Amino acid sequence: MQESLAGQLLLASPALLDPNFRRTVVLVGVHNEEGALGVVLNRPSTVTVEEAVPQLRATVAAQEPVYVGGPVQPASVVVLAEFLDPAPAGMLVVGRIGFPAADADLEQLAEATARRRVFAGFAGWGEGQLDAELDHGDWIAHSALPEDVFTDLPRELWSAVLTRKGGSYALIARMPLDPSVN
Repeated sequence: MQESLAGQLLLASPALLDPNFRRTVVLVGVHNEEGALGVVLNRPSTVTVEEAVPQLRATVAAQEPVYVGGPVQPASVVVLAEFLDPAPAGMLVVGRIGFPAADADLEQLAEATARRRVFAGFAGWGEGQLDAELDHGDWIAHSALPEDVFTDLPRELWSAVLTRKGGSYALIARMPLDPSVN
């Protein structure tokens, strides 16, 4: 296994054409010998938190979109939050940002966090799968910043992070979705 990518971003390379991941930015929460999991940060849906998960409307702004976190268990709800108090955090991945404990109280979560985002489903890889995809060049790893996780411009995140990475990646960031129209 390569060094753990927990807390890193994975940017889909232009060669990755799987519609579940094309031009996605995934925040990796876990990466170990057993596999990896994370959430796609740049796919807001048209469904609001209030519509999809009304019990979270007091914890997360009701009109915020639910993000498509990935193709695994799309009916499950994943919350990513910036914790003021780490007590209800199950796992921190980028500074004070992480996932609440499974048994976290929703009222306590609202009081213990500054920002929250809701995802439907997650991205997951079995043992050695992510490492193989990295070796194949399907993903570009880069350091995550708190602003990446809670960006106000999620659809521009892929290009923004590649531009920040610099060099030839900044050129990739400007590549059209269909290179044949270039």
